[in-house]
Amino acid sequence: MDRTTLAHALEAARITGEVGTPRENNLSHIHRFLAQEKQFDFGVELTRDWDYDSVFALMVDRCGLRPETDFVEGVDTISTQRCIDALERVAVAIGEVTRAGGEILFATGHPAGLLPVHMAIAAAADAGGATIMHQANAVPVPGLGGDCRQINRVWTWHQHGGTPHTHLAEPMHALLDDITCRGGAAPDLIVADHGWAGAASTRGLRTLGYADCNDPALFVAEAQRAIEVTVPLDDDVVPYLYEPLIDFVLDKAGLS
Repeated sequence: MDRTTLAHALEAARITGEVGTPRENNLSHIHRFLAQEKQFDFGVELTRDWDYDSVFALMVDRCGLRPETDFVEGVDTISTQRCIDALERVAVAIGEVTRAGGEILFATGHPAGLLPVHMAIAAAADAGGATIMHQANAVPVPGLGGDCRQINRVWTWHQHGGTPHTHLAEPMHALLDDITCRGGAAPDLIVADHGWAGAASTRGLRTLGYADCNDPALFVAEAQRAIEVTVPLDDDVVPYLYEPLIDFVLDKAGLS
């Protein structure tokens, strides 16, 4: 699939272009991230001085928010070209690690949106020669409760019989701590979103992330060189709408 075809598909699905996440939500989340509120920090540590203006400018540059500072309410945007640029980098990284037979850990805090994306790419990487980080048992999450469970090669947080949407970093920390306790080595690559990606990046692991326009944490982590690449996109559209994105990544990774 070429970039033009993917661009049309992304914008038609409102994965990029004018998206469903409202401007007021985006701006509010910048403030809440800077306050390091739980659920908004994604486990990302601030290693540089950031203020509202610098994070807003970063989100305009890296994500494609509307640049007008006096625009505070209404429909906001995600850059289609920046999304595709980042997807190409994700594809290259996954393809390289797969061909080298490396170990990849896939995880999501968006089970009703991005889970099928991670599943499809993980399955292709597995078939292409990568080792997908796997454990048969659930991993308890201390303090938070619930446990980490793997669904079709992708790690999620399970609690009270379901897999909730979460921004929390604790599930990834619990999973990585468990790997260490069992004497295992850290994966060669993490492909994740939300706090799963933030926590992995904070621990110095090679991380690729997906983030919405109201998720400044992962873009800040990328700017701080903790995350290798953050893909800007609406992370909660109906899952089948991501199929062109999946096809593009697998094609560019050499895994289709």
